[in-house]
Amino acid sequence: MNDLDMDFLLGAEDDDGSPRRRPSGGRAQQRRSRRRRKRQRRKGRVATLFAVVIIVGVLAGLGYLGFTWARGVMIPKDFTGEGTGEVVVEIQEGESATDVAQMLEEQGVVASARAFVNAIGAAGKSSSLQPGQYAMRKGMSAASALSLLDPKNRVLNRLTIREGLRLSKIFEELSTASGKPVEDFKKAARADIGLPAYAKGRLEGYAFPATYEINSKLTPQQILTSMVDRFNQTADKIDLEGQARQVGFSPRQIMIIASIVQAESGSAEDMPKVARVIYNRLLSNPPMKLGMDSTVMYGLNKYGIAASHADLTSTSRYNTYKYAGLPPGPISNPGDHAIEAALHPADGNWLYFVTVDPKRGITKFTDKESEFWKLRDEFNRNYQ
Repeated sequence: MNDLDMDFLLGAEDDDGSPRRRPSGGRAQQRRSRRRRKRQRRKGRVATLFAVVIIVGVLAGLGYLGFTWARGVMIPKDFTGEGTGEVVVEIQEGESATDVAQMLEEQGVVASARAFVNAIGAAGKSSSLQPGQYAMRKGMSAASALSLLDPKNRVLNRLTIREGLRLSKIFEELSTASGKPVEDFKKAARADIGLPAYAKGRLEGYAFPATYEINSKLTPQQILTSMVDRFNQTADKIDLEGQARQVGFSPRQIMIIASIVQAESGSAEDMPKVARVIYNRLLSNPPMKLGMDSTVMYGLNKYGIAASHADLTSTSRYNTYKYAGLPPGPISNPGDHAIEAALHPADGNWLYFVTVDPKRGITKFTDKESEFWKLRDEFNRNYQ
């Protein structure tokens, strides 16, 4: 009995543990069978690899879509660069950074409000946004937009109203600065702008000289109200009404005197002396006429430092050569120095003064009429 017979009888097993059987075919058939099994194993491996690739691709696609969605949520849209064109935006009083961001998005300045809010947070400037108008560009990056919202870049006109200007001249300057017609300011002056009761509805004398910020969105009434507010603040600070009573005059009379002091004085140092001359004339016995050229010129709507003989024949109530006492109202808008001088005149018995050298603002004072005429001659020599 050979080995093959023995294996058959003993039920010998193949290497994989299954009972070994004698092949039913020849060697060629066995080879074909082995090749077939190898091909099947290769196909199985390829199919498995392909399935893995498909799964990885699907997961990668889902991951990219998820990343894109998360990026859109976490990183908001933002423009790049400095933008183009120009647009004027306005930050209103009390607006938050979020309010400003939304306004900038609506105006097309930034791509999204969230991008601007993020830029503010990164720069730590949430409290630096101040009310005002700003010149911006459309399509700006949030960071670039934030840099232009510096208070120094606000679009406004700083207008300084000088002491002693007449209301008509102030209206002209306000019109130029705001772009609003002079007639609109004249109309606004008759509206409720906060004038004190003693002003009797007339703005002349109470448009306080100071520096104001003017922009195109302010109405004439708002602008004039701000000027009257500044006057009222000054009046409260110096207790105009209380101090006027101590001097023995009404607040309105003090403002009339202050306006004349402002118009007649060559310098702030002369103002208390000019005020004293006015008081000495008003309180003299018998009372003297004020005889101020500035009041005459105001009544005639003229400018100049010396009234002519023809001017002195005017029948205007502002002709203080013709009528005794104070004129009907202020003739200019005095500053705080003139108001203080009207409330606190210098000590002296002067009844006359002449600005003998207008170019250098030199004014001389005297209590004698004869000396006054000499000073008048000196003025005529210098004024020619």
